[in-house]
Amino acid sequence: MRRWIAWSLVALVAVAGCQAGGPAVRPAPSGPTSSTPAHHESSAAATPVDENAKPGTTAWRISDRLLAGPLELAGYADRVSVRSGQSFRLFVTSTAGAFTIRAFRLGWYGGSGARLLWTSPAVPGRPQPAPTVAADRMVSTHWQPSLTVPTTGWPAGAYLLLLRAANGKEKYVPITVRSDSARGAVVIVDAVNTYQAYNQWGGYSLYNGPGNSFATRSHRVSFDRPYDRDGAHFLLQSERPLIQLAEHSGVRLAYLTSVDLATDPAALAGARAMVSLGHDEYWTVAARAAVTKARDAGTNLAFLGANAVYWRVRYEASALGPNRILVGYKDAAADPVKNQPDTTVKWRGKPFPRPENSLTGMLYECFPAAGSFTVRDPGFFLFAGTGAINGSTYPGLTSTEVDRAYPIAGTPRNLQVVAHSPVSCGPTVHTFSDATYYTVPSGAGVFATGSMEWIPALRGPDSKVSLGSPAAAFARKVTLNLIQAMATGPLGRSHPAHANLATLGTSSSTSTGTGGTLG
Repeated sequence: MRRWIAWSLVALVAVAGCQAGGPAVRPAPSGPTSSTPAHHESSAAATPVDENAKPGTTAWRISDRLLAGPLELAGYADRVSVRSGQSFRLFVTSTAGAFTIRAFRLGWYGGSGARLLWTSPAVPGRPQPAPTVAADRMVSTHWQPSLTVPTTGWPAGAYLLLLRAANGKEKYVPITVRSDSARGAVVIVDAVNTYQAYNQWGGYSLYNGPGNSFATRSHRVSFDRPYDRDGAHFLLQSERPLIQLAEHSGVRLAYLTSVDLATDPAALAGARAMVSLGHDEYWTVAARAAVTKARDAGTNLAFLGANAVYWRVRYEASALGPNRILVGYKDAAADPVKNQPDTTVKWRGKPFPRPENSLTGMLYECFPAAGSFTVRDPGFFLFAGTGAINGSTYPGLTSTEVDRAYPIAGTPRNLQVVAHSPVSCGPTVHTFSDATYYTVPSGAGVFATGSMEWIPALRGPDSKVSLGSPAAAFARKVTLNLIQAMATGPLGRSHPAHANLATLGTSSSTSTGTGGTLG
């Protein structure tokens, strides 16, 4: 059974009379129409140094006063990723008349942050039909495509499509141009599963329904709808700072999404490293298997956030194609797929518990966290050049959500705790957050920061979490050391881990955390 969402229906009806029967959608342009034409190169051809030497721009930014409302201007693509040269369709609703689209590739570009690759002609805008809500509260749209976007000559990377209406209002649509091959590269994975799980556009997410109620949350969420807020919140806040630093490093990079990890078993073949970004919470069984296989074949891993590999999800098809619906019941009893490895519960939960610590090295600990990143092992190779000594503290760097290492089943035996930071999670929970490193027989090294504030800190000081310039500089130097070291090959061959978890006296009880029981 489906029903209309009241808030969107009212807004659409209000403008339908003046917009109905508007002009037909203009065909997609045959190529770039911007003043700087796109170069026709394969997605793996240009090095970061060559690419980032090209002219950049700050025109990708949306000011608060120009941000369009949720129905005023919004859109989505029919793919979360494409290969260079593969077109995709864009579905847009506009109550503000005609609109244009500019495609920006995120990178360094002299500090400007992006390069303009393509500009569309004016596209007739119209309000699309109101979204629908299924019986399980999944919001989806059934819109007509507005145009087809070509990607000929677009290098692999994370992209922002900037929609701009005739009234000047703007909104983003993110898209990833995935790499043809990850061989020899450090792979950046855009966490699109997490984008969608938190997406409240249409009134429902995997977290909340009306009235901010968990009880009325959606059990499935669809990629066939726009993202809420500015359209690219997680990409900009939890991923862009790392992308910009990595592109500036000169290291060979490749780009994938969490959907690519789950659906292409060879996506990480030959990769030097894989980087899980700031909020990579939702993983399928296939994605975890692929990443574990890559690690065991020598691919280094970096978890530069916290709360990674926490919820187990799976995909279903929509009318637009496969893997367009993210399923996450968060309750084994409610999930119609019973007693299976992909029953959608926490990774640490029944019926098939596989806590995240066997991959990340740690467990999710708590939220909302606040504390100072506290160095435990100043001789750790990634801390070189930071000036850190034993006990050095970096206020604000351990914040938001955090992880902690425990001496329990699944924790790597050679786990090296390189930072052990006191944190408070609310007024009554006092615990620790850790940063860790371990190695495996293939030689691969796995580093985890244990803090969701790590990637935002790469932008610079942030008074909201009391993060100053020293903490930002420390995070940038460690991250640059990490990217450059991982690019040389398996870290464990030169930097084997040295077990020290036992020296902390940490209890095997996980009761200080709020992440839930094990098994």
